[in-house]
Amino acid sequence: MAAKRENSRKNDPQRTQENILDVATEEFATHGLAGGRVDAIAEKTRTSKRMIYYYFGSKEGLYLAVLERAYRKIRTLEEDLQLSNLPPEQALRVLISTTFDHDEANPDFVRLVSIENIHHAAHMLRSDAIRDLNVSVIETIAAILARGVAAGVFARTADPIDIHMLISAFCFFRVSNRYTFGTIFRRDLSEPATMERHKGMIADAVISYLKA
Repeated sequence: MAAKRENSRKNDPQRTQENILDVATEEFATHGLAGGRVDAIAEKTRTSKRMIYYYFGSKEGLYLAVLERAYRKIRTLEEDLQLSNLPPEQALRVLISTTFDHDEANPDFVRLVSIENIHHAAHMLRSDAIRDLNVSVIETIAAILARGVAAGVFARTADPIDIHMLISAFCFFRVSNRYTFGTIFRRDLSEPATMERHKGMIADAVISYLKA
């Protein structure tokens, strides 16, 4: 029976791999690479370790595929915004809003990145794909900044990586530190009015920095 089920899944390998990645994302975001269990992933996807290793090579290969897909998701989201068609300030505000909403909606992404930082990005260093994927957001920001300076909208010539870090820091912190921050200050960061206020704060802060 198990062999029949496995054969039927091989007929749609793309769907099978996506299902494995969905479950593996939750498993690794919860337990990390060391604590994540391929047996648990196989059980939840109703597949087998053999099939998982067939598609991804190893447990680490699956973990890297999860990380790569997580970064690909947000970078694809950004590319779909067509920011080059918007005025510089509006383009930056849309990018910030998208980053903010993405992190809020994808806490597993934040947990995965936090776990990888604990390990000094030791596994991510082995992925050329992740480095290549993240070039696009820097190019996007650089183009917005250049258009803004040329149009006289931005007075400061800023490093696009610095701007990316500024945006990421605020959006990421709200999710990564939600429970500790909320416990200490008794504030629910997921409350809609708070979220909207913070989204506006980070956009205003970045734009004010660039106009100074």
